[in-house]
Amino acid sequence: MTAHRANATLAEDLRLLHQAAEMARGHAYAPYSGFEVGAALRASDGCVITAGNVENIVYGSTMCAERAAIFRAVAEGHTRFDAIAIAGPAGTISPCGACRQVLAEFLDPSTIIVFPLDSQLVTVRLSELLPHPFSPPPGS
Repeated sequence: MTAHRANATLAEDLRLLHQAAEMARGHAYAPYSGFEVGAALRASDGCVITAGNVENIVYGSTMCAERAAIFRAVAEGHTRFDAIAIAGPAGTISPCGACRQVLAEFLDPSTIIVFPLDSQLVTVRLSELLPHPFSPPPGS
């Protein structure tokens, strides 16, 4: 019974984190694509840091919500995280390749990632999302 309650609590926590990501979408700036994305990153101390994507007419200067949340969190002094949720306008949205690599830089491989897949929320570990992140050669 305790394990069932713990799982129910975790599921509720992740649902609330995803709601925070949905709210962050409201602060996205996406005038070119109209594709607004929000992210909610939970630090190990329980603090939730949110961000929306910020587009630029020069697409290479665009910042995804996930990276914006990570950079904001680090700038605010947070360095340990236990979950991140992503929300977007489509039934399926997951972190892009650049975001996956940035997540691998700052998150433990066991960190939980929540995002919609076929209009259902899924949870995966970072190690499942990016099993072989780039890393410099030993001694670099």
